[in-house]
Amino acid sequence: MSNIRDIAKLAHVSVTTVSRVLNNHPYVKEEKRKAVWEAVEQLDYQQNINAVHLSKGKTSVIGVVLPYINHPYFSRLLEGIADAAEGDGYKLMVIQTNYEAEKEIEALDMLRLKQVDGVIFTSRNSPWQVLKKYRTYGPVVACENKLDDEISTIFIDHYQAFQLGMNVLMEKGHRKIGYCISRREGSNSQKRHEAYCDQLEKLGEPMRDEWIFEKCLHMKDGARVLQEWTKHEDAPTALVVTNDLVASGLLLEAEKLGITVPERLAIVGFDDQPLAKALQITTIRLPLHEIGAEAFRQAKSDQVVHKALPFQLIERKTV
Repeated sequence: MSNIRDIAKLAHVSVTTVSRVLNNHPYVKEEKRKAVWEAVEQLDYQQNINAVHLSKGKTSVIGVVLPYINHPYFSRLLEGIADAAEGDGYKLMVIQTNYEAEKEIEALDMLRLKQVDGVIFTSRNSPWQVLKKYRTYGPVVACENKLDDEISTIFIDHYQAFQLGMNVLMEKGHRKIGYCISRREGSNSQKRHEAYCDQLEKLGEPMRDEWIFEKCLHMKDGARVLQEWTKHEDAPTALVVTNDLVASGLLLEAEKLGITVPERLAIVGFDDQPLAKALQITTIRLPLHEIGAEAFRQAKSDQVVHKALPFQLIERKTV
């Protein structure tokens, strides 16, 4: 395998000149530059990209940690990241984790080894302290509410967004309100739960654990929740739902079983996916594309930034 010394010998230039040409240094005479590239082609030389990255101190690659690629919430975030990255000449290294902490550490180790310039966590399982430990190696960005001043965050206020969903149901006279959630462990999920409990307290209603439906991510989960709902003797009259896919599953299963929405069960979704518009689901619109784009901008900056983006209630026919 050829190296830069072989190129220098064939092109009749110094090793320093070869290095300058390969790294696009502007101050090289044109005849020497031409001779180097002719030697590179003749020797079929392949640069050691890791060595190039180390020499430049930059890879122009951002790592993106996603629990699932095939879910609209995360794919929309990824789209925003990708659009911003393309505009700035960056590439993405996408790491799907299924919320496995070991895979999240692998992504952080890529930052430590200078294989990426920064890492974006769209969602995480690893403790916050683990992310902070890797901050010394480069930018780490989390798409969640600010927890401290050491990690950049880009987010919507999930407490206020969930509170808005609860309020629209309360204004319609609902007191028996439940909710659907993907997992309780995430910081965003915890904010939603806090809002739920606080709003129930305003109503003077107890928090009933059986009205919290977990592991809700896809349409089939919405159908499952509706089936569970039918078995409750004292069922909630309204649900705030973690995302529009689950809300769609609920609505379609309700139609199948002859359960009228919103007369017997009111539904508020999250995200404002195209499916929510097609099915006329009342939802909380989240600026996912903008969150992704801003997360990318933070991931290529050494400054720690915290930025909240606005959300909006979209009223349709399920409330």
